[in-house]
Order: sequence, then C-alpha cells, then structure tokens
Amino acid sequence: MLAYVFFALVTRALGAEAAAPVAVLWTYWSFAAAALTFPLQHWTVRAVVAAGGEGPVRHAVPPIAALTMVVALLAGGATWAIRNDLFHRNSGSFPLLVVAVTVGAAFLGIVRGILTVRNRLAAVGLLLVAENAVRCVLAVLLIAGDVTESRYYGFALVAGQLVGFGWPSALVLGKTGATDPGWLRFVAGASGGQVISQAVLTGGPVALALLGGAPAQVTGLFVALALFRAPYTIALGVVSPATGFLTQLVVAEDHAAIRRVLAGFVVITAFGVSLAAAIGWFAGPALLRLVFGASINVSAEVCMLTAVGSALSLGTLLLSLVAMANDRSHTTLRSWLVAAFAAAVTIAIGPGTPLTTVTLAFLVAQLVAFATLLTEQLVAKPR
Repeated sequence: MLAYVFFALVTRALGAEAAAPVAVLWTYWSFAAAALTFPLQHWTVRAVVAAGGEGPVRHAVPPIAALTMVVALLAGGATWAIRNDLFHRNSGSFPLLVVAVTVGAAFLGIVRGILTVRNRLAAVGLLLVAENAVRCVLAVLLIAGDVTESRYYGFALVAGQLVGFGWPSALVLGKTGATDPGWLRFVAGASGGQVISQAVLTGGPVALALLGGAPAQVTGLFVALALFRAPYTIALGVVSPATGFLTQLVVAEDHAAIRRVLAGFVVITAFGVSLAAAIGWFAGPALLRLVFGASINVSAEVCMLTAVGSALSLGTLLLSLVAMANDRSHTTLRSWLVAAFAAAVTIAIGPGTPLTTVTLAFLVAQLVAFATLLTEQLVAKPR
C-alpha cells in the first residue's frame, strides 16, 4: 500500500508527464524485485535450512555481488542507450538509478532471507514496511521543499532499499554449513519464472492497448488486476517461512508429508478459485467502483475471469515454494515459459473482442502454469 502511496505522491507533485520517468523506474523496481529479491530471499532460506548453517550464504555472497553488478551495469547501459525514449531525459541520472535499484534488490533479498531463517519475522515485516515508508517520507519532504525535478524522487525510491542496513546483525553471517554450488541454477530458475509471472500479472493492460482496446477498457483492466491480485501481493511478503518448513521436510525425506502439502495446496487453490469466481461475478464491478471511483465500468465477466486468474496465481506461488524447497526452481521457469506460450496462442487466435481476448489469455496463462507446475512436482523423482 505504501508503494502505491509513494507513487501517488509523485504524480501529485510532478503531474502525469513529469512523473513518467519515475513511473518507468518504479516499474523496473517491481521487476528487479521479482528477478532478484524474491529468488535470493528464498534461496537463502533454503540454503541455510538444508546446510544447517549460514556458511552457504557467506560463501556465495561474493559471486552473487559480482553477478549482480554485471546485471546492474548491463541494465544501466541498456537504459542509457535509450534514455531519451525511455525516460524522456538526456541525462544519465535515471540509468544510474536503474543500476542502484538492481543492486538494492539483490541486497534486500539476502537481508530478508537471513532475517527469515533466523525466525525474526517481525523484523522482516518491519523491513517491508520501512522500505516504502522511507520513500513516502522523502517524497513528502521533497513536496514540502517544492522540488519539481523528477530525478530526486527517483533517488527517494532508491533510498528505500537502504533500510536493509537498519538490521546490521543480518550482515554478519555464520560460517557453519557446506557451500552450495547450485545457487546460480536455483536463482536463475526462480528469477526467470518470477519475471514471466510478473509480466503476465501486470502486462494485460499493455497487451490490451496494443490490440486496440479503448482507454477506458485499459484502465478498467488495470484496476481489476490490481484489486484481485491483492492476496497474491500480500502472500509474496509472508510465504518465506514456508520455504524453510518445506525444506526441512525435504531434508528429512518425508515425501508423504510433501505429498500432503501438495494436496492441501490444490484444495486451497480450488476453494480460492470458487470464492474468487463468486466475488468477481456478483460483487466485482461494485467493488471496483467503490475503490477506484464511479467512472470505472468493468463487466462482471471480466471481473470474474481476472479474479479466478488471480486466485490461480496464488496457487502457483504456493506450488513454486515446493519446487524451490526441492531445489527444482527450474521447473518454475519451465512452467511459466509454457504458460506464456499458451497466452500468446490465445491472443493470436483472438477469441472475441480485444478485452475478452486479453482477459482469457491471462486466465489461460495462470491455469497452464498451475497445471504444469503441479505435474512437474508430482512426477519428479524424490530428492
């Protein structure tokens, strides 16, 4: 919520046009979090639990830092080359901010993972809040100082990632536990899967605009996706302890318990889909108008489809935890590649209006991702 408050402050302070480069940076931050923060956080939890100590993380920090800098410099260089088109600025400020956001995303992933595996869950929650609270406070100070240069609001976004230094004990890692040579494979698989998942979750309005959807329809789909994926967004912040628990089952080779967990996730998802369908159909349009204003007019059908797809995304997130605990993050990437292809085929076929096509493509992608990831976990040989 505070992340959205920050961006609302920026748009009110600068106006829609001047805030555009901050919007691009904010969007990049969400993908950097998916590509680096989430995978590194869950790898840290799994590595420490599996090894019985923080040694694997301690030994992996230098190569992770090196790889992060390479990715950051590549992203910064790419955005600098197209800075005029991307940020509508000729200066290098925002490409430098892209570099900083990338490094900060990896840093927070490690810090959150260490705090989680040490069972300091209140600290994890406070860190999540503090990251965006700092941004909001800085934005308010900039507004109070009548600052209208967009790059300073970009610096405020980056400054939020510095809150990780507020827990210096998380920066001191233990030495026990064997090294984990498979960290790169784990992070690459989880990162690729999360980036595709994020693109599917947020890319519908862009696809609709490219297919010729009316502006009001684009806005309507955007707010519908934003509202119905709220449970998924909340779950992203609270599921890390589950990775540790599931890893304990894997280390203990309690395959029967893991199967029961999978069955439980399927039941939870089925219940969530049923509930989402009912809410989306009967209450969705009214909820959107209540939250986003009377000008929002989205049909019950679109609300139902986006609500069901969002419920499936939560189920897929739960299944991805099992995959990561089993050190099979590559199955997450494979599942989302298949899902993205299924969505592309749906859009190419174009069953109906652009709005119907895009909404169905979103649902198809979520359904295929859930089904393929579940199948992957069921047929995989126990580790």
